Amino acid sequence: MCGISGKIYLNGEKINQADLKSMTDAISHRGPDGEGFYINPAGNVGLGHRRLAIIDLSPAASQPMSNEDGTIWIIFNGEIYNYRQLRQDLERRGHKFKSQSDTETIIHLYEDYGEGCLEYLRGMFAFAVWDEKNQQLFLARDRLGKKPLKYYLGKDVFIFASELKAILTQLAAKPEVDDQALPHFFAFNHLAASATGFKGIYKLPPAHYAILKNGELKIKKYWDLDFSKKTALTYSEAQEEL
Repeated sequence: MCGISGKIYLNGEKINQADLKSMTDAISHRGPDGEGFYINPAGNVGLGHRRLAIIDLSPAASQPMSNEDGTIWIIFNGEIYNYRQLRQDLERRGHKFKSQSDTETIIHLYEDYGEGCLEYLRGMFAFAVWDEKNQQLFLARDRLGKKPLKYYLGKDVFIFASELKAILTQLAAKPEVDDQALPHFFAFNHLAASATGFKGIYKLPPAHYAILKNGELKIKKYWDLDFSKKTALTYSEAQEEL
């Protein structure tokens, strides 16, 4: 696993890299192999990453990672199982790669398809993409919620991270307990899809993405189980397929 975190000031205030460092330090156990930071030219957007090197162990695969012209930046936690096939198609369409990582595949898919890139990804993931040209943040979580992603939206700031403890380093006061979530926890031994147990801090639900633009956060579901499609096989054919 890796650890991702980020902070965006909605009022134009400048990011302090020490704040990003506090966030990545809080989740350092998720990525013992390195850390990295990105602050956009305007200074109001900051991304932080803790790395667990698995697929490409070289510095070329360090994060935050950008596209060729530095207009799209990503921090990623997870693994894309079909990245080699996706990469072959992207290279045929003219995209240039600087690493052997699956992370870079997401960047180029986003360049071509925007949020539609999620249709092509097979794996477990939570990632954030900062799009400098469109001045928007794109967050996404895998279909079954294997990888965590939590966020806080205040009047002037948006904060997100793999774990609550990173977000808590940036809040002036400890948030209140969400007493609406507690009955669900005691009944089912887990929290509802978007609840974290604290007021004002939420989980991005599985199979959802979020776009933050002009201070407005929009969340959309991109996938669901479909039981309508049936397979016409005999019992012996089904045995063989299995």
